Amino acid sequence: MEDHLTNETAYALKGSLFDFGLNGQQEDRAARLHRENLIIDLLYQGPLGPDTFSDRLQEVVLEKMAHVKEDVSGLFELTLAPARLAVAGELEEFHSHWIASGVTGGNREIEMHTFEMYASLMGLAQSQFDHFPWMRKALCAEDFRTAKREGMVAGYVSTQLVSGPFTSLAILEHAHEAGLRMVQLTYNSRNTIGCGCTAPENSGVTNFGRSAIALMNSLGIIVDTAHCGQRTTMDACEISTRPVVASHTAASAVFDHDRGKSDEEIRAIAATGGVVGIVAVPFFLSTAKQVTIESMLDHIDHVTALVGAAHVAIGTDWPNQLPNSALNTIFQKVLAGVGFRREHAVDPSARLHGFKDYLDFPNITRGLVARGYSDSEIKGILGENFLRVFGEVCG
Repeated sequence: MEDHLTNETAYALKGSLFDFGLNGQQEDRAARLHRENLIIDLLYQGPLGPDTFSDRLQEVVLEKMAHVKEDVSGLFELTLAPARLAVAGELEEFHSHWIASGVTGGNREIEMHTFEMYASLMGLAQSQFDHFPWMRKALCAEDFRTAKREGMVAGYVSTQLVSGPFTSLAILEHAHEAGLRMVQLTYNSRNTIGCGCTAPENSGVTNFGRSAIALMNSLGIIVDTAHCGQRTTMDACEISTRPVVASHTAASAVFDHDRGKSDEEIRAIAATGGVVGIVAVPFFLSTAKQVTIESMLDHIDHVTALVGAAHVAIGTDWPNQLPNSALNTIFQKVLAGVGFRREHAVDPSARLHGFKDYLDFPNITRGLVARGYSDSEIKGILGENFLRVFGEVCG
């Protein structure tokens, strides 16, 4: 297949090529689409992946592991260690890999359950905006376009509320002032806002949750239902007066997993004008012995057939930017405390064949070309669909 690539196409593909059987013309088209269009990863764990850690960086992370707690705070300290190193000027790959992936915009993750975590992670997010001349803080849709035009990347602040929800609406207001633009209502379990997708019960949005959604609508914060249960998702779509998203999920009709969304939920999200971001997490997509990027495309195809390509986006959520030695120790232990059970088959070191790290992001574009999507549909899925939502909610 490499023989069919022009120099321009080969240069654009920094990662490993997945064999979609594309001819030279199709490869050039995919390279152009990937280069020219806004690409936004709704839930971005990158830009590094397990294979991009040098021996030196692995030693640094392993040294940090000796001092962190085996809880959510420790998890964030580990997964965000590359960002801290980059801010300190010790990890040039953080910049070079992001640029090479072609991703224009990705979220900068914070937590809000305790003041200590909120202060630490919001501080780290702001440090990235302050220290990286190549990164722009995205507060409105135009910030993404400006970043693309100026050869920069855009970061927008979001939270999954992994460790628990904010304790008061006042914190939500402050976080918005500091740049927060997307909030996931629940993370697997039940909380004071609603019920998560792996909880045994299926209760919906609480009264506090209704107040939170109303405030999010008023402030201009996107309502995210990715880890929400079925009833909470449906309630959020009914309550919200602005578009609702599921930033990183899959289609349950393609593969039945608690982390997926039913057709009913997908239709409800689309009816708000929102989007469904499809993950690159292998065990949420298929039980095949080797899960490939084709499975991710199967889920994209299903959502497109159900509600139209205008409501499809990308939220890879995988892989985490940690060496495998860290993924298989503290990361594995923390997962058990945030609502995942044995039957969810979570394997921290598993990766999609065709998307082993963020340098393989062009394979998503190439796969959409292989599946027969039009240029306008691909442009939307890669970023413009979410940008439409961002503009409608955030400005």
